[in-house]
Amino acid sequence: MKTVRLNHLRAALLAVAAAGLLAAVGVFVVVLYAQPAEANYPGKPAKIAFAGYDGNDSEIYTIKTDGGSKLKLTNNKAGNYQPAYSPNGKRIAYVGFDGKDSEIYTIKASGGGKRQLTHNSTRDRFPYYSPSGTRIAYSGFDGTDYEIYTIKVDGSDELNVTDNSSDDYDPAYSPSGERIAYEGNDEGTDSEIYTINVGGGDKLNVTDNSSDDYNPDYAPNGKRIAYTNNVSGGDEEIYTINASGGGELNVTDNDTGDFYPSYSPSGKRITYVNDAGADREIYTIKPDGGGKHQVIDNTTANFNPYWGSQ
Repeated sequence: MKTVRLNHLRAALLAVAAAGLLAAVGVFVVVLYAQPAEANYPGKPAKIAFAGYDGNDSEIYTIKTDGGSKLKLTNNKAGNYQPAYSPNGKRIAYVGFDGKDSEIYTIKASGGGKRQLTHNSTRDRFPYYSPSGTRIAYSGFDGTDYEIYTIKVDGSDELNVTDNSSDDYDPAYSPSGERIAYEGNDEGTDSEIYTINVGGGDKLNVTDNSSDDYNPDYAPNGKRIAYTNNVSGGDEEIYTINASGGGELNVTDNDTGDFYPSYSPSGKRITYVNDAGADREIYTIKPDGGGKHQVIDNTTANFNPYWGSQ
């Protein structure tokens, strides 16, 4: 349902508005050095890409999972959000918004080398690299509904995967590259997590409840999917579920909003956003709900975290 989904997209829009108010009164950013976090290989902590408000607009940043200084990748005075690392960690796909239209771009993980993949007059959202790094899945508007598409990293060979009469968002490739998890709304009442073959067909309804489910992300072993469940129209929590359905586990359980989960490369932790009201902070947590650590603590908005492979 478009109304439900537009309410959910407040994660970007309200974040910017709230952060702008805080910036106006002269608050400043403080980054915490959290406890040592998972590394991709000995001696080098992994990084998380995220969208953050810089006082004027949202930009793409990266930060080590144990905290420290953040690296700003984009700086074009337009809304940039929903970053996703390539499998080799060398590039990041993201959404760029110029005030009228949003398109899918990629950029080097160290900054520079910006490339535009989509070129249309509608809004494209939620990019996600395939495991091979050769294609990117995203949610694009076909004139009537949002559908899941894939496209080559050079911007060619666009494929409509879902092609139905309802809105589909938040695609995430399975580790095998054979399926895509996404948020769909076939019944027109609430959103659920589905998976589908990368070429379309063989759709599976993974979650089935009366609340909204979104932001799916496969565990690296492909056995489970993390997602956001909107429990009561505002109290969002992180859950995981078997990729075939069933076996739900409530990972976060508090009275504030938790959303946008992303698994670490080993699957031992999940990064996500906690909405404390005035600001949004990035945390990591074990899939069983323990070992919660704060990566960023500041007075502006941070959202769309994605745990990189390097």
